[in-house]
Amino acid sequence: MVSKRIIVGLLALSLQIGLGQECLILNEVVHSQRLGAGRVIHVYLPASYQMDPRRRYPVLYVQDGQNIFSSAGTNCAFGWGGWQLDKTADELSRAGKMQEIIMVAVDNSVNRLDEYDGRLNSSQAGTVTTNTTTAFQNYAAFLITELKPRIDREYRTRPDPANTGLMGSSLGGFASLTLAWNHPDVFGRTACLSGSFQIARTNFLNETLRNYRGTPKPFQIYLDSGTLDFTGGDDNRALTAQAAAELRRIGWNINLMLYVYEKPLTPEAMSKAGLRRDKWNEALTSQHNEFYWRLRAWRALVFLFPPDKK
Repeated sequence: MVSKRIIVGLLALSLQIGLGQECLILNEVVHSQRLGAGRVIHVYLPASYQMDPRRRYPVLYVQDGQNIFSSAGTNCAFGWGGWQLDKTADELSRAGKMQEIIMVAVDNSVNRLDEYDGRLNSSQAGTVTTNTTTAFQNYAAFLITELKPRIDREYRTRPDPANTGLMGSSLGGFASLTLAWNHPDVFGRTACLSGSFQIARTNFLNETLRNYRGTPKPFQIYLDSGTLDFTGGDDNRALTAQAAAELRRIGWNINLMLYVYEKPLTPEAMSKAGLRRDKWNEALTSQHNEFYWRLRAWRALVFLFPPDKK
């Protein structure tokens, strides 16, 4: 259970999304015994949340939460700007292309690498215990035993795995996939953008996926990449394709989507998309940044949360 949270500010930002309807973003700090510190979260409530008190919603938990919503500002993330995922979800749901959902963006910390690296103590793989031994396990325990119960208590959620998702990019994308892999009884949908499969000597790809001989686990997976990154690499395109191939071997078919963003945008397109001019040259040689994740995230939302069947 969650210990008593420390609220350092409950900031309600009303964002117009048309016809007088508003979504709401609430920022707060939640204390975690598992992490031994407070963690900032940002809760997005869709337009209809305030209008229909009987309605319940799926929930998407997003890593690197400080960069996810438009409330982060246009110059965050070293000038790349945030994902503006609230605006994307608003537009898609208004157009009938996805369900309305609640989103919970969880800030990273100075321990980001360790919390997101997916490593488990082999004797505790797939479990959440009181004797967790890695930072990743502690982060998983925070999400599963502290944060999710709190969100399910305080908001009108659909708490079952089929209506609970994860999303992230780079290390956050890798963490989102490995969290769902290890806890499919909690998370039934996951999105991994430009996933850092090289982490821990590609042990998840080489040891977990390639050695797995069971049936597909009960969760949907969205994977994507670009073709260029700031290190001179391929934005994890090759490793992402290998992971997708292994997942298909295991049996993921309609529950798996792989997308490759082939080419960087032209400067003209970057200007129209709102990227700062001083970032254009860098954006021509790297798709591993918040700007491109902002452009690609809609596919994950549509795939994981398609419109409810009438």
